[in-house]
Amino acid sequence: MASPEGDVSPESAPSPPSWAGCPRDCTDAARPLRRDAERNRQRILKAASEVFTECGLEVSLDEVARQAGVGVGTVYRRFRTKEELVEALFEDRVDAVAALAERAAEEPDPWTGLVSFMEQMAELLAGDLGLRQLLMFATYGQDRVAYARQRNAPLVQGLIERAQAAGQVRPDLMVTDIPFLVFVLTEAAQIARPTRPDLWRRYLALILDGMRPVREALTPLPVPALPPDELEKAMRHHAPRHR
Repeated sequence: MASPEGDVSPESAPSPPSWAGCPRDCTDAARPLRRDAERNRQRILKAASEVFTECGLEVSLDEVARQAGVGVGTVYRRFRTKEELVEALFEDRVDAVAALAERAAEEPDPWTGLVSFMEQMAELLAGDLGLRQLLMFATYGQDRVAYARQRNAPLVQGLIERAQAAGQVRPDLMVTDIPFLVFVLTEAAQIARPTRPDLWRRYLALILDGMRPVREALTPLPVPALPPDELEKAMRHHAPRHR
């Protein structure tokens, strides 16, 4: 008799046939789990959170299983595909991202609201490689990521328009500039992580000065620049590995 924790490959993991007519609420995922099954599910989610945050979404489910200390078959029994696992893991995080712009829009000062949104987004994504990849490329959880983007876009547009109306932001700043600038900051954070993980704050200050239509003085930079040896170390660490 096969062990209930036996390995199941991604190719052989069964999926309900499209003609079966079984609604989603009759699948195993929706039934109350036994106590040991729920423990395994939480171990899998915790392990996935750790490896996706540190290494990104390229990590295989085999590696998630090793990190969780369970058989890969157990992973596939709880999550039939990698997309199901990613969606379960990042559901709350994606919703939190969508809520950042809503909170920023409540700031009385338009500039403070826009800056706080960019800073909190950059801080969140700089520390979570998996979430950054999810939002940048929408490879997994496409519906939820699209929802977060649709929910954010008009709010970010409102942040920009408020600041522009107050004369605090240059008039040619566009809504699509903001996520691009945030991803630039988080890329800097990834490159500098071995030597200076907070280096992105320096470039945020430079970017914010560039967004102003006029300024009376230069903003002091909160973090020093990398010296040449640290820059070389960061670049070498981030370079593609030869196979």
